[in-house]
Amino acid sequence: MAGIDTSLAFHPLRIAVLTVSDTRTAETDSSGRTLAERLQAAGHDLADQAIVADDVEAIRARVRQWVEDPSVDVILSTGGTGFSPRDVTPEAVKPLFRREMDGFSIVFHQASLGTVGVSTLQSRAFAGQIADTFVFCLPGSTGACRDGWDLVLALELDSRYRPCSLAGQIPRLRDRCA
Repeated sequence: MAGIDTSLAFHPLRIAVLTVSDTRTAETDSSGRTLAERLQAAGHDLADQAIVADDVEAIRARVRQWVEDPSVDVILSTGGTGFSPRDVTPEAVKPLFRREMDGFSIVFHQASLGTVGVSTLQSRAFAGQIADTFVFCLPGSTGACRDGWDLVLALELDSRYRPCSLAGQIPRLRDRCA
């Protein structure tokens, strides 16, 4: 049966949080703060946190920097996944993927449907892998980040989740997480 196996050891992941926004500051970034607080409450390490403008090159530069940093296992981004003219996170990040995780978008939208109804269609949430780093791109609303973490990522990034967890695909944990 799917779920957390409490007999197994928890292995914290090192997660960076990126907010994509032209208007948010460290003081007003409730979405990035929500992700950072939730991942830390779950026992993971906040590897880094940043805010970049809705600009393809700025987004790519920050993502590449974290992908090259061995102290970052996973990147969570918030913002830039909608349909306004400045929403360019998919255009910035998807070309960097070596693998796309199609199922994340499906599961995120199923979870989100329960909280925001068909408004979930206004999100282009997506995920994939750049080199060995997993990248999850969520909408910019605090509610979407809460749904994304609480209903999807909290389980998928927990090394104790069975039948399997993405933690076992992190290179430093492959020999410890089946």
